Amino acid sequence: MAATGVVSGKIIYEQEGVYIHSSCGKTNDQDSLISGVLRVLEKDTEVIVDWRPLDDALDSSSILCAGKDSSSVVEWTHAPKERGHRGAEHLNSYEAEWDMVNTVSFKKKPHTNGDAPSHRNGKSKWSFLFSLTDLKSIKQNKEGMGWSYLVFCLKDDVVLPALHFHQGESKLLIDSLEKYVVLCESPQDKRILLVNCQNKSLSQSFENLLDEPAYGLIQAGLLDRRKLLWAIHQWKKIKKDPYTATMVGFSKVTNYIFDSLRGNDPSTHQRPPSEMADFLSDAIPGLKINQQEEPGFEVITKIDLGERPVVQRREPVSLEEWTKNVDSEGRILNVDNVKQMIFRGGLSHALRKQAWKFLLGYFPWDSTKEERTQLQKQKIDEYFRMKLQWKSVSEEQEKRNSRLRDYRSLIEKDVNRTDRTNKFYEGQDNPGLILLHDILMTYCMYDFDLGYVQGMSDLLSPLLYVMENEVDAFWCFASYMDQMHQNFEEQMQGMKTQLIQLSTLLRLLDSGFCSYLESQDSGYLYFCFRWLLIRFKREFSFLDILRLWEVMWTELPCKNFHLLLCCAILESEKQQIMEKHYGFNEILKHINELSMKIDVEDVLCKAEAISLQMVKCKELPQAVCEILGLQDSEVTTPDSDIGEEENVGMTSCSTSAFQSNSSLPVFAASGARDDNPTQIAVSPNVSRLTPA
Repeated sequence: MAATGVVSGKIIYEQEGVYIHSSCGKTNDQDSLISGVLRVLEKDTEVIVDWRPLDDALDSSSILCAGKDSSSVVEWTHAPKERGHRGAEHLNSYEAEWDMVNTVSFKKKPHTNGDAPSHRNGKSKWSFLFSLTDLKSIKQNKEGMGWSYLVFCLKDDVVLPALHFHQGESKLLIDSLEKYVVLCESPQDKRILLVNCQNKSLSQSFENLLDEPAYGLIQAGLLDRRKLLWAIHQWKKIKKDPYTATMVGFSKVTNYIFDSLRGNDPSTHQRPPSEMADFLSDAIPGLKINQQEEPGFEVITKIDLGERPVVQRREPVSLEEWTKNVDSEGRILNVDNVKQMIFRGGLSHALRKQAWKFLLGYFPWDSTKEERTQLQKQKIDEYFRMKLQWKSVSEEQEKRNSRLRDYRSLIEKDVNRTDRTNKFYEGQDNPGLILLHDILMTYCMYDFDLGYVQGMSDLLSPLLYVMENEVDAFWCFASYMDQMHQNFEEQMQGMKTQLIQLSTLLRLLDSGFCSYLESQDSGYLYFCFRWLLIRFKREFSFLDILRLWEVMWTELPCKNFHLLLCCAILESEKQQIMEKHYGFNEILKHINELSMKIDVEDVLCKAEAISLQMVKCKELPQAVCEILGLQDSEVTTPDSDIGEEENVGMTSCSTSAFQSNSSLPVFAASGARDDNPTQIAVSPNVSRLTPA
């Protein structure tokens, strides 16, 4: 890294009023307090920590920096006679940081022209920067002992001067660094945070790839350190920004990871299932798919699902058909029949503005026209009260409300890239964009706990397009978010549950395909992440999404029908994936490139046929029954005749056939396999998993 010019890059963190205390020094030219600016910058594949005095902020000619060929800060040298008198006990004492500058002496980096710049005021010599890959640990002050400070220790045991945060907020710096490295408390001293501290094998955790076992590989040239750090950074982004990071950067991440890990040895091209499980569990926190045998699970041999029926779809429900099912006071009659017609054909566009309010639960199906008018008046008042809450926040107030600032920044960024090719949202100063922004900001007031998460703008856009009304669009969006809420929660419980359930369904339908995906490290179906997160919004054209969503909102023919849609799409791509022997990256690339190429009517037919096939199966596994909501209930499914309704036979998923095997181990949907007949993992606790 050159020592000339201001360090450029994306600023992740910036804080003024960060001081070095040099009053304990013995030389006369040292200042007692040196105020500076601390920054964390993202530059290419590196993350840089940079501190410099305020009057040096625009002049980095004297900055102390790390050389590319070394993990040390080459401009810093230990002072042997000072160091020799100070043991580890001294560095762990509270007083150490106040005279930390005495443990090192400073040596200027030689310049190419042989001239070292002179210090204008003696402060420039304190400037430093280092790459985050060179950081070994961070020491914090004791609670209640004055203002907070941090001391950085690098991997070659160079200790940098203590940085004192007179305005507090050192925690914000730690939070920023934790986006890129794993920090944990030292067992010996809770004030010391160790970097990449989990000293376990590579397969323990994806975020531990720079620990000692992997570090040996780096030193041996088997892993590209920068690529690996970049890959870990991208995986962490999935937690913060799942919508943007999932498919946009996934192929790059996997190329970096697998190219680095595999090298040129063909024998390493298949990662152990346990290792892939941990990679995914770090990308989606808490997603645990068992790789070991555990008691309390059932192992079920392959089920014969029987013949799959042929399904046909009908024309969209017309305004005339809808009107026939409305009484004189505006109540919807024959609600089940109406839902089945919508499921089988969708809605004509002229009807959507009215019908979607019922499908999403904004309007009760049994409400009269007068009741709905009163409800709308009430909802209008409620909406604008919430909107006023953020609209009335002054600029000065917002400066002290980081949460609101972050939401606004994120929303503005997302709105400017949401469906801009659609005429409803295209062009500059489009009123549709203003409404998108205002509705999303108001939702932050409606749901303080969740606020705004990237991807939510994709769910709102079609609703606003159809409603053409700010208030109606908001309440429909709020209802839709009630269904999708778990997808966007910090722990992403909805995503974890759905991926596990999808694995279970796909294995039942096609165990051979699942086995192939497992052999290519793709058994966890993480390439379906975006499908599930925003309900296929990026996979189909805008008009097709309107059709797909209204069909799914009928909640027919079973619970979690969207998972059967995933199965239908994957089943359609099975032949190409297997015949062309696609590997990990090719599968990911192929699935990603399906976007805007999928026939929505074909997928709906296949998914419905799969549901009918499962409903008719008399030996359906208990886990599948619970996923599809078939447990001890009648399942009403539209028959193959257009516009008609039929109660398909009851499917009771008795557990008695499986009780004798209840102590057998689980085989995860993408876990170990053997030569025995295909086995399907079924947990007796699946019912506790709540689908989003």
